[in-house]
Amino acid sequence: MKFPINRLPSWFRQEIPGSITLKKMDLVSSLEVNTVCKEARCPNIGNCFNNGKLTFIILGNTCTRNCRFCGVNKSGHGTLTVDEGEPARIIQIIKEFSLRYVVITSVTRDDLADGGAAQFARTIKAIRALDSNITIEVLIPDFRGNISALKSVLAAAPDVAAHNIETVSGLYKYVRQEADYNLSLEVLSNLKLLEPSIITKSSIMLGLGERYEEVIATMGDLRKSNCDILTLGQYLAPSKKHYPVYEFVSPEQFAEYRDIGFSLGFKTVLSGPLVRSSYMAEKVFKEVSCV
Repeated sequence: MKFPINRLPSWFRQEIPGSITLKKMDLVSSLEVNTVCKEARCPNIGNCFNNGKLTFIILGNTCTRNCRFCGVNKSGHGTLTVDEGEPARIIQIIKEFSLRYVVITSVTRDDLADGGAAQFARTIKAIRALDSNITIEVLIPDFRGNISALKSVLAAAPDVAAHNIETVSGLYKYVRQEADYNLSLEVLSNLKLLEPSIITKSSIMLGLGERYEEVIATMGDLRKSNCDILTLGQYLAPSKKHYPVYEFVSPEQFAEYRDIGFSLGFKTVLSGPLVRSSYMAEKVFKEVSCV
């Protein structure tokens, strides 16, 4: 593992949020709707908001796990609730932004028996009631492997079901102590077993100290789990208290991983420094839909 580094490389550029983005962010905040863009401090917030793209976080903004790479609030031992009005407020944002492709993720809610699957289902159904032609992508937690929870989400008929592996197996004990690498692979496999027609997706962060051969092995494991779409992006530490960046992966290396991903049989691969799991999600979906 390399020593931690803090300086951004010359090829890593981020768009500063403009007035349009700030107005949209204010609207989202006023409706008490959470987004990955804000809660996880995504570097693409300016680009995505300016182009009417955002990823909703349901089940609040506080997670019951303590992954060291993530900037979302951690619960500690506090009492959490489920906001039944949350889907309706998300519908308001969808109408205001005229969204045609909606991405929904959540914090992990291990305090709930179903991990929050029912809230996913309610949100999907609310969007379908608004407009059945809106494309819906869900990025789900592992639900601790609960098959009934997976069935509940799939019964609401999302178009894409994603679950992120996040990093290589060897780094889980440092980065995702409360998660399980093999369980995440099992979640992806079960999504396909339960609904063979669903498009599945996963994402790998790079720059946490993983080795080249570990990345390739992880890509292979995802394909064995019948994952259709792979995204690879550069990890950025949300703060100095989070897991450090050990490497800035070059654009050329990202391109190589993309080519390897295609050779392994992924239907499409999005790979680059600014790529995140839901980055350019609509474009990626259309590429797969045309395969």
